[in-house]
Amino acid sequence: MQRAAREKIIQIAGEQNCHAAAIVLDLPEELCQARNESRPDRGYPPHVVHSHVRDLKRSLKHLQKEGFRYVYVLKTPEEADSAELVRTPLWNDMRHDSGPFDIIGDVHGCYDELCELLERMGYSVDREGCAALPPPGRKAIFLGDLCDRGPENVKTLRLAMNMAGAGAALCVPGNHDVKLLRKLRGADVPQTHGFDVTVRQMDGEPPEFAGAVKIFLDGLVSHYILDGGRLVVAHAGLKERLQGRASGRVRSFCLYGETTGETDEFGLPVRLDWAEEYRGRPMVVYGHVPSTDVRAVNNTYCIDTGCVFGGKLTALRYPENELAQVAARREYYAPLRPLRGDASDRGDALDIKDVLGKRLISTRLHRDISVQEENSAAALEIMSRYSADPRWLIYLPPTMSPCAASNLDDYLEHPLEAMNYYKKRAPGRVVCEEKHMGSRAVVVACRSERAAESRFGIRDGSIGLIYTRTGRHFFDAANSDREAEILRRLCAVLEATGFWDEFGTDWVCLDAELMPWSAKAGSLLSEQYAPVGRAGRDGLDSAVSALERAAGRASGTSAAAGSASGQNVDLNEVLGMYAQRRESVGLYVDAYRRYCWQVVGTDDYRIAPFHVLATENRVWNDCGHLTHLDVIVRYMTGIDPIFTATNHISVDLASDESVGEAINWWSELVASGGEGMVVKPFDFIPTFEGNLIQPAVKCRGREYLRIIYGPEYTRPDHLKRLKKRSLGKKNRLALAEFSLGMESLERFVRREPLYRVHECVFAVLALESEPVDPRL
Repeated sequence: MQRAAREKIIQIAGEQNCHAAAIVLDLPEELCQARNESRPDRGYPPHVVHSHVRDLKRSLKHLQKEGFRYVYVLKTPEEADSAELVRTPLWNDMRHDSGPFDIIGDVHGCYDELCELLERMGYSVDREGCAALPPPGRKAIFLGDLCDRGPENVKTLRLAMNMAGAGAALCVPGNHDVKLLRKLRGADVPQTHGFDVTVRQMDGEPPEFAGAVKIFLDGLVSHYILDGGRLVVAHAGLKERLQGRASGRVRSFCLYGETTGETDEFGLPVRLDWAEEYRGRPMVVYGHVPSTDVRAVNNTYCIDTGCVFGGKLTALRYPENELAQVAARREYYAPLRPLRGDASDRGDALDIKDVLGKRLISTRLHRDISVQEENSAAALEIMSRYSADPRWLIYLPPTMSPCAASNLDDYLEHPLEAMNYYKKRAPGRVVCEEKHMGSRAVVVACRSERAAESRFGIRDGSIGLIYTRTGRHFFDAANSDREAEILRRLCAVLEATGFWDEFGTDWVCLDAELMPWSAKAGSLLSEQYAPVGRAGRDGLDSAVSALERAAGRASGTSAAAGSASGQNVDLNEVLGMYAQRRESVGLYVDAYRRYCWQVVGTDDYRIAPFHVLATENRVWNDCGHLTHLDVIVRYMTGIDPIFTATNHISVDLASDESVGEAINWWSELVASGGEGMVVKPFDFIPTFEGNLIQPAVKCRGREYLRIIYGPEYTRPDHLKRLKKRSLGKKNRLALAEFSLGMESLERFVRREPLYRVHECVFAVLALESEPVDPRL
């Protein structure tokens, strides 16, 4: 009942940028006293009720001045009993309107350019009558600043008012429009920054028009939220916490942006770049700050391209995210400061707060994926110290699960288990692809340096990058010239085969194997595999020689030699065991040597792409694996020998003969030194009963697995133990990482900000630090 008690309510409303509403029960004091007396359990003395009523009477006339936007007074019990609380949307809440929209930047009286732009977008424009009809279903949105500086401010106002009145357009106010409204209300407004042009033109109009303009501008809402909350339009933009709110602070931000209160050397306000820190999900389209080109930063688009200053008038078409532009016929007003030319700034600054701590990431293909805090810390260490330029890192490949352990005695992995996995979950056909024994490489290639700059924001003259599955440079600094040559040769092949034009793109992202294995794993070979092979051979050669000599001496005296303990040892049996161990080590050395050859120049490499991951406006998960392989053969192989195809066969799981042929194909492949094969369902994104299943299962050859499990893993006792391996966690990680990889590509293709793309890329790297048997 007292003002001091209400101040907290007003304060909270102000902090939350909400309207405060007061519901007043102004009932007769006699009724209040009677009701108070009937409540013996918690009644008050009569003087307390009298004081409350007195305070209420004193407060009633001051409530709106205190800050209550709405005051509802109920004077009788009947009014109180019949009152109903109804939540109504704010004026800015247009979530129900999903467009499509044509959002038009600051016009500033450039009427001819506005008409030309509308006609280019398919509107029927009556230039003389200042009216326009949109194509069926579409609606225009004016981002304010309709007037000042330009040649035809009155006509521009008429057109916007007529379209808004006909339901063909929405309009938000700009700071120049508000200046005109203040003038029409009788305020003394300085005629600066081109306002004098509008005033002169308005003076030549009848009072009725000035009155209509006043009503129109007074009714404009600071901003709109559209399309289910996915789109926000405001003249100067709007931070996420202010979207959908209503207060003087919100309106000021929408009109002027975020300013410091200072002025620069041109006498203009110093603005803070709120878009650099924007992390909101809704797309924000705004104007106010003229640039030479559209500035896209963190899911925000500034489309004021300075038409009145001799630039362009721009419209962003939503949801297509396409631009329509017309050039200014001339410079109508000289800018006080040069137009900002940093339109290529994509908002690529990454913030550590975006990746630290426990994260929950939603993807289209999989349920929410959790990334633990300790895994984020491990990924941050790798990404900060070793990774390539994150603007290139639009995708990291997922881990791949092996098939279940084989039921055959001599095999740990066998194709039959991979076939059975998909036969139970995705009956039909699968594709079996040769598993190259190289190193996984992601290749991002651009048609030109200009394409690299416009699409990836890279300005160092490079046209792409080849990186590892952990986001590191595939080639170190000493071999960067080889990387550059490979990229140039790939682009030349894509140019010669017509790939760029055929698929309407200036860039491509490929998943590939780069061979030889020794090209990337040289240190692993020299520091791990070769020492094991060398030590094993030397030690076992000496042991076998000693046993052979001992067995020869023993055979000259007796069939067996007595041990120091009196037990007999069959030296021939021991010799046979060590000879078998020496043979296993020899097979181990032969296994890794198959995947090594000397690299002198670029011609010694072999690159085998197996997925076309993404191009402009498309993520290639909408077609099957055979399409990928066919496109690669057609457009990327046969011209330059360093680019090679991936051998593959198609298998009908319902046919025992077809499955048998696939098993024989695998057997021949591994017998000739191949690593094995990868079994994939026909669909790139496979599901079973509505759930995602493994997108690929690897089946490695018996000899290759010696590199993974050791030279003697084929001993029956070892195989029995190894077959007890658990694949559950590996399978879960494979699904999560695959979903994250597809999500990162889809976000990039949708031109979402880098931090959104990198959220998924970073998560894949973080999941790689999960404790899982590395041999899987």
